[in-house]
Amino acid sequence: MKKLVLALSAVAAFTGSALAADLPARTYSKAPTMVSVYNWTGFYIFGGAGGGLWDADSNVQSTVPPLGAITRDQRLGGDGWFGTVGAGYDWQFNHSWVAGIFADGQFGDIRGSLSDPNFITEGREKLKTSYAAGARIGYLVAPNVLSYVNAGYSGSQWSGTTQTTLFGGGAPFATTPSFHRDGWFIGGGVENNLDIFGISAPGWFMKTEYRSAFYNRIALPETLTPGFGGGPLGQAITFKPFVQTISTSLVYRFNWGGPVARY
Repeated sequence: MKKLVLALSAVAAFTGSALAADLPARTYSKAPTMVSVYNWTGFYIFGGAGGGLWDADSNVQSTVPPLGAITRDQRLGGDGWFGTVGAGYDWQFNHSWVAGIFADGQFGDIRGSLSDPNFITEGREKLKTSYAAGARIGYLVAPNVLSYVNAGYSGSQWSGTTQTTLFGGGAPFATTPSFHRDGWFIGGGVENNLDIFGISAPGWFMKTEYRSAFYNRIALPETLTPGFGGGPLGQAITFKPFVQTISTSLVYRFNWGGPVARY
């Protein structure tokens, strides 16, 4: 009897093992993790506002023989505000680097003084518009934060002035023409996704940028007003401006990434 029980036990153990071997193995899958995938390659547009100032070296030169400078250089200046709009395209490469091209324009009211120390007159000079086309390169200090530098061409349009006397009641004495200047700029800034402020707005960014623009000297001939006889005065005020601006803009990127499931 004891031998029979042992034999039945052995058969049961063998049968159970065989059945277990035939059953499929049970697997457990992890829940997907939601991660953000950022893509800096693509088109973007932006608009914003800022403040700026210009400085200019200026003197008075004769436009009739003998030609040459009549006064020494003096430093003039102005300040004000502006709005800006633009567009560009970026390429992300080597994971953490971004390079791109862009164009923008600035429209506002950055004004100061243009003076003639020879006749002791002064007028209001205004930077009306400026525009730029250039390139930038930057490094991603975080997946959604870009620190960059930029440089390129800059153009500017300036107003004319009415030179009024600083004595005798400020009568209009002469005028200078409006003018255009071409030059170059260099700058830099930081651009970041709005989610670093806790704002959920896919594709929306903010950038803050500093820029310096440099232009060559121009000679602005003075013309007497009718009250002083009219006609050329025989001299010109020279103007060599240097413009500095700081702006903050909202940026929209058309192909910015978002949360995806990663297993």
